[in-house]
Amino acid sequence: MRIAQIAPLWERVPPFRYGGIELIVSLLTDELVQRGHEVTLFASGDSLTTAQLKSVHEQALRLDPKIKEHGLYEQMILSQVYQQAHHFDIIHSHVGCAALPYTAFVTTPTVHTTHGIFTPDNEKIFRQFRWQPYISISEAQREPKLGLNYIHTVYNGIDPDVYSFQEKPSQPTYLAFVGRLSPEKGPEGAIKIARAIGLPLKMAGKIDVVDREYYKEILEPLIDGEQIQYLGEVSHEEKVHLLGGATVTLFPITWREPFGLVMIESMATGTPVIGIAMGSVPEVIAHGKTGFVCHSIEDMISAIPEAMKLNRQTCRDYVLSRFSVQKMVDEYEKTYQMALLGNG
Repeated sequence: MRIAQIAPLWERVPPFRYGGIELIVSLLTDELVQRGHEVTLFASGDSLTTAQLKSVHEQALRLDPKIKEHGLYEQMILSQVYQQAHHFDIIHSHVGCAALPYTAFVTTPTVHTTHGIFTPDNEKIFRQFRWQPYISISEAQREPKLGLNYIHTVYNGIDPDVYSFQEKPSQPTYLAFVGRLSPEKGPEGAIKIARAIGLPLKMAGKIDVVDREYYKEILEPLIDGEQIQYLGEVSHEEKVHLLGGATVTLFPITWREPFGLVMIESMATGTPVIGIAMGSVPEVIAHGKTGFVCHSIEDMISAIPEAMKLNRQTCRDYVLSRFSVQKMVDEYEKTYQMALLGNG
């Protein structure tokens, strides 16, 4: 099958450090190539892939301070994709609503994975093109009021081989939090839990420009460098070491998380996850087996002792069976066939 994959241009594929969508696109693209498909990846020029790479700029847009109008580059690459649409059997968009207006001008079907969230503004264009075939990354991500033509849900997957299993947590015991240091990710809640339980908390993640004030005013005063430690934006290897050494990973989100890769990354290393029952959390954590799904910070605090007793091999086996890259690509191949047969 001849497949075009459209990735965001903001970050390279795969991401240098943080970038969930770009990681998924990388894994999907390379596995499709491995399975014999002819894949063209439209992404930033510094992307690394086994597919044919096409771009409109030599590096990830976030790395080039000279660029002021990022949206123009997205339009340029989408124009390139759809001018070549007749060369593909199917086009797979990972860029939200940006590709929607282009699809009406070609006969090659496009499937859209909705990696992000819906907003009052983008809901308008999604409604306008609600008949197009959409793929959700969790059942919870779907927004019923929009009436979108969802043809399948495909959970994100990871390559378990790059997440080494740690049979026992490191000593001394600590809790882990990995994610953007933003209000919706719940770092304040993680700190509250660590203080209540009396365990060290190691935090890692990026601080976006929009969250700098939040970090400076709210989080920084709570980080003492001893019980509460902020490690910065870590590499993949550092993240795996951090998650694998933890006794429990905390996921105290305050929003409808579409998926939450860190949950499966943690479980792949053997570390159970405790999360708030919002968004995809109940679909990703096997309650009582690979972690606990809670309804409040207080519930999370109460769940820590039981979570520390969970079998770490069970956590990893759960990811291998449900969230591997092979499982993800199996489901995407099914989805492509559905779209080609007109079932989308």
